[in-house]
Amino acid sequence: MSSRPAANPGKGIILYLVGVFFFACNDALGKWLVADYSVGEIMLLRAVGAVPILVLVAIATKSSLKIQGHWPLHIFRVLCLTGDSFSFYYATRSMPLADVMTYYMAAPLIITAFSFFLLGERVRLFRWTAVIVGFVGVIIALQPTGAAFSPAAVIALIGATLFGLSIVITRKLSDAHWLPLVTWQFFGAGLIGAGVSVFDWVTPGAIDIFLMFLVGIVSAACFVLITKALSIAPASLLAPFQYSAILWAALLGWIIWHDAPTMHIVIGNCIIIGSGLVIFYRESRIKVTVSRERVEPIP
Repeated sequence: MSSRPAANPGKGIILYLVGVFFFACNDALGKWLVADYSVGEIMLLRAVGAVPILVLVAIATKSSLKIQGHWPLHIFRVLCLTGDSFSFYYATRSMPLADVMTYYMAAPLIITAFSFFLLGERVRLFRWTAVIVGFVGVIIALQPTGAAFSPAAVIALIGATLFGLSIVITRKLSDAHWLPLVTWQFFGAGLIGAGVSVFDWVTPGAIDIFLMFLVGIVSAACFVLITKALSIAPASLLAPFQYSAILWAALLGWIIWHDAPTMHIVIGNCIIIGSGLVIFYRESRIKVTVSRERVEPIP
């Protein structure tokens, strides 16, 4: 097993932000496909798109895909992430995407709580404050409808909880290499998808097969970045940056579908960005202070 990478909160935040951007792309593609295909089928073909590329990366870099130690934790992580994906896709079938995202934006609160109780991370008051303020920004930006309180909302909330738990487990496994973590994650989800899809299989056309493979590639890139970020930065520090998904969603909607952002989206995103910048600034100041304290005075 490889040694734990050196802590680098700044780099971890950047990797996490880029990973969340890919999350937004993955959500948009998934929402498009789940209207015509079963969730299991999407999970299967997503894995077919992702796993071969990850295996080729392993061959090119001469990296091992063997999982060493923590087997129960690795299996539990795969089950959490698979349950998260199934929950998200099922919820978007009967709820507006904005409402589903509202529940998933509760994940930073869940991650912060789990990080404190399960990882023993020290969560400072300003991190708790930034997480809560960011969630207020999410509510302002998304303005959830009455569907957010429907029975399907329970599925979305379960998915958000599983996602938050998977992030904490990934942090717990930060001494493991990112490549086998991500590869076996998609392989396991693909196997479960294959078992479920036989009951509701719809043969996709060439374009939709390409899109499903693309979902696999995009989501693989997402989890690679997030897994690497969690290996060098605390989960509680990275959690509030999950809110940036709202910003990416608004930008993608404007660029691709020419949906002009409304005032409440602009205000909500400003609050979200502000909470993230506060954390980034405070963490940088703390790091600088600690570094200065460790410098021996010149005689």
